[in-house]
Amino acid sequence: MKKHSAVFFDRDGTINEEVGYLSSLDQLAIYPVSYEAVRRVNEAGMKAVVITNQSGVARGFFPEAFLDVLHRRMRELLAEEGAFIDGFYYCPHHPTEGSDTYRRKCNCRKPEIGMLTAAAQELDIDLERSYLIGDHASDMEAARRASAKGIMVRTGHGEVEIVKAGHLANFIAADVLEAVQWIMRDRAK
Repeated sequence: MKKHSAVFFDRDGTINEEVGYLSSLDQLAIYPVSYEAVRRVNEAGMKAVVITNQSGVARGFFPEAFLDVLHRRMRELLAEEGAFIDGFYYCPHHPTEGSDTYRRKCNCRKPEIGMLTAAAQELDIDLERSYLIGDHASDMEAARRASAKGIMVRTGHGEVEIVKAGHLANFIAADVLEAVQWIMRDRAK
């Protein structure tokens, strides 16, 4: 059976507003265009996957269990608008900060590709036919390392990070919806 293509979405600054370390459901504000962006990915038959570095766990800003609660809420809000996320993957580690449990160099913290390879294995995804949308240089480097195409958004940290990573991106988009529109055109080539 043929493997799926996917759109990997960074979370903070890409799907939802960047607030620093999102540590409360009250801080969650999904960009209005994210609903349509995810829905278009779903309608195209691609997997929609969130991959997010969450060093706030390592730094003690919130417990790891909070991420499950937050991702469940995000899934509910997206579903209310007919959009579906196939999987949420996160890295709670940091190489130099935090408690001994989470302070380590790992293979899941972007730009490493551990989250992408885990999703690829679990969801039968072909990384070479996939895309990664994000607002950080680490997102674009992860896309490159995974042989996926990277799309940088100007939301979140994107405006600042474009200086560092714009050359790594296959496309630079105003927001996640414009990124998905570019992906659909790219797939049609």
